[in-house]
Amino acid sequence: MTRTLKSWIPIAEDNDFGIENIPFGIVQTADGTSLATRIGDTVVKLNVLAANGFFDHLEIEDLWVFSANVLNPFIDLGKPLTNAVRGRLQLLFSDESTELSTQPNLCRQAFIEAGNANMLMPVAVGDYTDFYSSIEHATNVGIMFRDPANALLPNWKHLPVGYHGRSSSIVVSGTNFHRPKGQTKPAEDAEVVFGPTRQLDFELEMAFISCGPTELGQSITVSEAEEHIFGLVLFNDLSARDIQKWEYVPLGPFLSKSFASIVSPWVVTLEALAPFRVEGPGQIPAPLPYLLQSGANNFDIELKVLLKPALAAEKLICRTNFKYMYWSMFQQLAHQTIAGCNINTGDLYGSGTISGPTPDSYGSMLELCWKGTKPLTMADGTQRVFLHDNDTVVMKACARKGTLRVGFGECVTTVLPAKP
Repeated sequence: MTRTLKSWIPIAEDNDFGIENIPFGIVQTADGTSLATRIGDTVVKLNVLAANGFFDHLEIEDLWVFSANVLNPFIDLGKPLTNAVRGRLQLLFSDESTELSTQPNLCRQAFIEAGNANMLMPVAVGDYTDFYSSIEHATNVGIMFRDPANALLPNWKHLPVGYHGRSSSIVVSGTNFHRPKGQTKPAEDAEVVFGPTRQLDFELEMAFISCGPTELGQSITVSEAEEHIFGLVLFNDLSARDIQKWEYVPLGPFLSKSFASIVSPWVVTLEALAPFRVEGPGQIPAPLPYLLQSGANNFDIELKVLLKPALAAEKLICRTNFKYMYWSMFQQLAHQTIAGCNINTGDLYGSGTISGPTPDSYGSMLELCWKGTKPLTMADGTQRVFLHDNDTVVMKACARKGTLRVGFGECVTTVLPAKP
């Protein structure tokens, strides 16, 4: 597949943000906040375009949505309108249009170099669910902590396992965090101790953002789920493994997962990702009828993780793909709502750690270093089995098909020492 659209705005071939993408985010400037998109290395303030009449024909009643500090009001316009805005932007940026390209003063008001843009948290996350939907990841964890012959728990192949997480600590890329503290039990015969985690880990995930609020008691079917998903972000769901091991029985993660989770600033729409849909793994046994799906419900999105010590070059430590997920996002949303749970615009749903079939495709330090038995050597010769203070984790994601490329940019955070 090749690019069918060309832009008058410069776009490098390896740039995640071609004219086929047109993601949405929130940028902050001296004039306030604005709904924004990105094309190439240019961030475009959409409130400037709205104020100059470029969306008038769409008859959007409340143009203030283009100056909001989150995407939620824009998403609430509904997919017909948000898709129309995206299509309008593609036309304005196309080399077949001169509406915007011939107005240099307006472009100076609306355009920001991506490196100078202060990107904010894209949505106000009301509720957050984290799933556990990679069979490779679940199997690896089961082998490490349980009987290898029974790595998956009995329910795993029957439903998308998940838990309700803490939404207040979800923050945007570029936000650094302090190493969390909590209770741990270093060994079976050891005393319980309190202090900073010694097993700080990243978890490589994607997350989808819901749209179209539903009523309490309403369920969303697998076939309807697509209409309730606005787009996806790259997601680093950080984890304190030693705190988690001690606290998670019987109710699951708590302090070990509530200190920081990082999202990429650009929300890539399902429509932009449509060319990259693929069939997921076969599901045996067949799910119950409400979870049955057919066709291409997974997405071929390449992911990678780079780890950078404070005084050394970054090192690529993981390559994997979103297409490996056993449970699709459409099945996840159907299961989330089957008991009658209502959803709201801006809710965030993590995929769970995305691991592939090979050791270099594991999406966490826990797996890459196999519970601390296989250290990673960094560029400066130091070794890692978990994250050190002042380490920076860089996640990247893009979908490619021929010369067509739609990406997410970066999701970046640095570990700061624990607060005293």
